[in-house]
Amino acid sequence: MKILVTGGAGFIGSHTVVELQKSGFEPIIIDNFSNSEEKVLEGLEKIIGKPVVCYKADCNDETALRALFEKEKIGGVIHFAANKAVGESVENPLLYYGNNIGTTVLLLKLMKEYGVHNFVFSSSCTVYGQPDHLPVTEATPRQEAASPYGNTKKICEDIIRDFIFSKPAMKAIALRYFNPVGAHESAEIGELPRGVPSNLVPYITQTAAGLRQKLTVFGSDYNTPDGTCIRDFIHVVDLAKAHVKALELLAGVQEENFYDVFNIGTGEGVTVLQLIKTFEEVNNVKLNYSIGPRRPGDVEQIYAQVDKSREVMNWQTEKSLEDSLRDAWRWEQKLATRK
Repeated sequence: MKILVTGGAGFIGSHTVVELQKSGFEPIIIDNFSNSEEKVLEGLEKIIGKPVVCYKADCNDETALRALFEKEKIGGVIHFAANKAVGESVENPLLYYGNNIGTTVLLLKLMKEYGVHNFVFSSSCTVYGQPDHLPVTEATPRQEAASPYGNTKKICEDIIRDFIFSKPAMKAIALRYFNPVGAHESAEIGELPRGVPSNLVPYITQTAAGLRQKLTVFGSDYNTPDGTCIRDFIHVVDLAKAHVKALELLAGVQEENFYDVFNIGTGEGVTVLQLIKTFEEVNNVKLNYSIGPRRPGDVEQIYAQVDKSREVMNWQTEKSLEDSLRDAWRWEQKLATRK
């Protein structure tokens, strides 16, 4: 089965391409490379052992997308392509609403038109906001989004749900990611932030590599064991495998119109300081970091309950936090040799 992977050259998308290929699917990438690099395709070829089919196009370009659906016999779509920087979304909300929502609507429209039945959507734990109870389950009420980025994920979930309930003879799953980290163990692909990283682990690895002078920990007076924020950090390869499981679940569902959501995390909360100390220990590196004031909009603590993913999708994490941070550092070191 050919699976269209939108944003397939990105961090999560590229790792999912690898796992799809390993599981017998034929991944086809569409990416405009606005937040990724074409060198990723070389890394994928080294891991997979053959070139990956890739269309360089924007998912908001209906003409290009329609031509792809005409040419390839697509059996399912995994939709990653989206703008994802929280700060940028506050500064430029129309970009985020236009791209993140527009591409989702266009894909669903064309999937219905071309008889493509299986859709996996890249959602986020941001839909939960600051939850009242931990860990969060899929039944935890969604809160008002703290940013336009988070709101696009919430809106897209609603669009997909409403679309499925309109009975288009399609099935869809939204995967609510927690905090993806790490890299492929080969160090051929990994996270490639443009400019200053907005995610914690790339900032850590760049600080360790001397690309950043110092890491600032935002806040040490939260109601947590060491005063720093708590997150659920999941290895990107485990996250990628969840997409394969989602596709397999959709293929086995007998209902013509099906929609469900799943948390994709480890089920364990880790503080920022615990993450830093673990990175230092597993990589034998000393980080230059300091404690700064709280950052507006940061959620104090969130981590997943993943019973539903384990029981319904037959998926669970296999890699540890130590694996994630070891792989992330190996990737950063590999990047240094390429420059």
